[in-house]
Order: sequence, then C-alpha cells, then structure tokens
Amino acid sequence: MLLEKKLIMPSARPASTPYRSPANSTWSGADARAIYELPFNDLLFRAHSVHRENFNPNQVQLSKLLSIKTGGCPEDCGYCSQSARSATGLNASKLMGVDQVIDEARKAKDGGATRYCMGAAWRSPKERDMDIVIAMVKGVKALNLETCMTLGMLSTQQAATLAEAGLDYYNHNIDTSERFYPKIITTRTFGDRIETLENVRQAGMKVCAGGIIGMGENPEDRVDMLLTLANLPSPPESVPVNMLIPIPGSKLSDSAPVDPIEFIRIIALARILIPKSHVRLSAGRKDMSDELQALCFFAGANSIFVGDTLLTAANPGSDRDTSLLQRLGMSPEPMATAK
Repeated sequence: MLLEKKLIMPSARPASTPYRSPANSTWSGADARAIYELPFNDLLFRAHSVHRENFNPNQVQLSKLLSIKTGGCPEDCGYCSQSARSATGLNASKLMGVDQVIDEARKAKDGGATRYCMGAAWRSPKERDMDIVIAMVKGVKALNLETCMTLGMLSTQQAATLAEAGLDYYNHNIDTSERFYPKIITTRTFGDRIETLENVRQAGMKVCAGGIIGMGENPEDRVDMLLTLANLPSPPESVPVNMLIPIPGSKLSDSAPVDPIEFIRIIALARILIPKSHVRLSAGRKDMSDELQALCFFAGANSIFVGDTLLTAANPGSDRDTSLLQRLGMSPEPMATAK
C-alpha cells in the first residue's frame, strides 16, 4: 500500500480522502488509486454508502447468458476456452436457431431473469448472420425481457442495425488496462475495443463493459481498467467484473488464484467510480464462497448471472443462488427498475 494508514472514524469523510464533486466529470488516476488503497473497512463503508444512494441495497439484478454460437473464434484471448488458437478441447458449433434461443429465453424469464444475454464466439458478426441475430433480438424482446448481445467487434452500420432491432445492451469487455492488454490479446487492440464501445453508444444502445481479474495483472492495471470505463464520455450502464477461471489448454491455465480481499477492493472501487451502473459478479462465482459474495454485494455488486452454465464455464445453480439471497435478505430486482 502506498498511502499512510490512519485511524478514521467511519461517520466522517477525512479531508485527505479523495472525493469527486458533481462538477468534476473525470476521475484522476491518483484519486482512484488512493481510494483503492484505503483501509479496508473505510473502503467498504464508502462503497456501500455510494451504493445505497443509488440502488436498493437489498436487491440484485438477475441476468441469463446463453452461448448462441460456441467455439472456433479466431481471436487469441489468453483466458478464453473458445479460441481456435488454444488446445482447450472445445468443439465449435453452428449458430443456434431462433426458436431454440427464444425457448431458452422463456425458461430464463420463468427462472426470474429480467435480462437475457446472447453471446457468439466471433471476431465480429458476418452479414449473412445478421438477419438471424436480429430475429433473436426481436423474439426475446417480445417476452418482455431486456436484451443484451456480445458478438465481438461491431461496425457503425452493424451497431445501428442492432439498435434499430431494439437491442437494449451490447457487451464488449475491455478486459484489462491498456498497458497490460497486449500480454493477453494480440489479434485486436485495446483501441479496437474502445471503438466498438463508441459505435454502440452512438447507435443509442446501452453499454455493458467490464474486465477480468487474475490474469497476471497488477493492482494498478485493475484500477486503470476501471478508470478507463469510468472516464468514458458516458460510463457503461453495466460493469461485469469477472474472476479468471483458468481453462486447461488456454494460455492462462496456470494463473494464480486472486486474493479475495483484493477482489472485493475492485468491486468497491467499481461502485465508487461508476456509481449509477449495475456492477455484476460474473465469471468465477462457482468457486467464490458465500461469504465472499456477500461482501461483494455489500461493496456494491448488484447483478449476477443465473443458471448452471456461463457460456462454457460452470456457474452456481439456481438453488445455491436462491439460498444465498434468502439468507442475506435480498431479492431479485424487478423488471420495472432494472437498468
């Protein structure tokens, strides 16, 4: 830790603690790092206070993620089981049919999900697939679910087409800091990621963008990843924070586990830097203890993916999630207030 640790009464904000006034549109790197390095209890107090100002602290938004086209991706993302460049043993599949996707969406809604996310292992969508993708969006929206897709990079025209079809959210994670990014991916640049986010925003859709913790990055990279998102002209409405799942055969298969305290710090920082966005506990929850998840919720996480599978990885089943939320006195966020 770089900051001198001082005993701070939780009822007051010390003068030395960085705080962004409403008139200040961007966070500085120094302020973000200082917040991240606060004594743990002070950081949690600050994050929970911000969370309570913007959301019901006892509600969590439920999303469901379906892989509509699995494997065979030409990108070399070091964390991904679906890269054709990695020996993960995952077989590529064809794009699912529209009726099958809508049927799965109906089951997700019956299970309490208010947002349905569809992901395809593509570098970017091919024009021949756009009609099918559009039909999926319209069919899921007809079920009165929020729609989200992650299809790789988008051109301005593709983003406009998806927006016209009624797609609510587009997910495109930046993964890590700009500095560390080339160590994880070489087939597209950090700038490519930002360009897609700009195309999505210009088309009028909401943005879902976050990153992955545990890929060998240092704490400064984690802070800088959140800084990039917080300082976008319009920050993402949804911020997934993933804990790396080391996939056998992938480049990052031997990555060391993430320290739980450090992970909670990132959740808290995300809540403070991007106060009005949903912060989602995403990949890695199956191996998180109930206590770790509970602290993440207290620190500002208020969205999860439900179901047994998250794309190609295991996810806590509905029974475990239901039990945890009941024990915490939490309930699903209703559709009327989902963002």
